[in-house]
Amino acid sequence: MTSRISMRDVARRAGVSQKTVSRVVNDEPHVSPELRARVRREIELLGYRPNTFARALVTRRSRRIGLISTGSGYFGPASLLSGLQRAAHAEGYDVSVIHADEHDPEEAGRAVWQLVGHGIDAIALCGPIGSAEIARHIPREIPVLRVDLPEEPPEPGGAGTGGPRVLFVGNDDITAATEATAHLLRLGHRTVHHLAGPPRWAVTGYRERGWRTALELAGAPRPEVRRGDWSPASGYRATRELLQDGGVTALFAANDQMAIGAVHAIERSGRRVPEDISVIGFDDIPEAGYLSVPLTTVRQDFARIAREGMHRLVAAIGHAPAPDDAPAGLTIPAELVHRASTAPPPATA
Repeated sequence: MTSRISMRDVARRAGVSQKTVSRVVNDEPHVSPELRARVRREIELLGYRPNTFARALVTRRSRRIGLISTGSGYFGPASLLSGLQRAAHAEGYDVSVIHADEHDPEEAGRAVWQLVGHGIDAIALCGPIGSAEIARHIPREIPVLRVDLPEEPPEPGGAGTGGPRVLFVGNDDITAATEATAHLLRLGHRTVHHLAGPPRWAVTGYRERGWRTALELAGAPRPEVRRGDWSPASGYRATRELLQDGGVTALFAANDQMAIGAVHAIERSGRRVPEDISVIGFDDIPEAGYLSVPLTTVRQDFARIAREGMHRLVAAIGHAPAPDDAPAGLTIPAELVHRASTAPPPATA
């Protein structure tokens, strides 16, 4: 057929009204499973494609979700962004992706303004984007997903104060970091040093809190925190400085890339992993199990975080929050993956 297939053509072939076809296309209720299957079969056979512009005029929904990512060059944010795109498509939504500079708070605000101007139905945020930086740009009727968890009460402009409804779904970083640190303490290390990420990232605070909690529960000394920028180079530099202090037998890094840099610094100093110093990372990047010393690390379920988050975000579209709504949070458990980079401390430590 050379002419464009219309909803009327589908209705005629399926033996139903155009209203029924419209309900099926827009996933509306009040259509029996048998009738829905028949209409979808004819849609597939005819190659019908809905006119998204016309549908948006009728439903006031674009079926498009805006994704804003900062730090997408890192493994964690990139994995979450990819997972969110797949999850949105599985929910029947298209996506518009904007990459913002993590060092420029105003850029995230401009990205939000641009997406809202394009008529998106919802927004998902990956990376260190503060609520106050975006709330003034987002209308209350547009729900927002953050793929991390709120460590403090919602900031002004959150749900119930005239700002957008914010949903939180993220990895249980605090519990995971607590377990990683406790694992090293159980091996017999007197204490565990921590290589943290940039302070602007929420996960940096969560993982540092977990490390601190494990030391406090064990009554272990708490060394000074060293910081990197998520890169192997920063892990290498921070660990070289740390090794000058002496007495280091265990190190927990806030991501695998910094842990890899730390291992390199340790080996360049003439020490061995794990015979002299044990190292644990975070994320379980694909290379972690194939290093010269396979890396013990925390494995995040990025696909599940994205899937659960997107499912909740889509469910929130079109449902205005009540005045007393609080941010909805869901934590996804992580797994400590035991490999060869951890061992009891050396006898001479």
